[in-house]
Amino acid sequence: MDSLLEAAREAIDAAYAPYSEYQVGAALLTADGSVFTGCNIENANYSNSLHAEDVAIGSAVRAGHRDFERLAVSTAARDGVTPCGKCRQTLSEFCGADFVITCEGADEPVEYRLGDLLPTTITKSHLEE
Repeated sequence: MDSLLEAAREAIDAAYAPYSEYQVGAALLTADGSVFTGCNIENANYSNSLHAEDVAIGSAVRAGHRDFERLAVSTAARDGVTPCGKCRQTLSEFCGADFVITCEGADEPVEYRLGDLLPTTITKSHLEE
């Protein structure tokens, strides 16, 4: 089994999801081989909830990392969920269109490229215009 996907699975156990009961784990591989994990953390107002991918990215950035190789996402339901639009946009701040995202489905993992999931992204160049 893929060790990055296994790390995402392990992160599910830390999820705080008392409202949706939908637990998500993510694992982010950095260019130097470090792995940062995250889990979803819900809040009663939902808009303040943190997504697993955001938590993993934030932990990596806080530790000084800016170059990422790959992301793995899993849920307790093993339903193949992909990162939401907000998380895709956050990933695009640091990663190119070829960045690989592995999502765990019921039968086997599915790999996506960030550019396929988010073909039109807001970039720094949009702010400079």
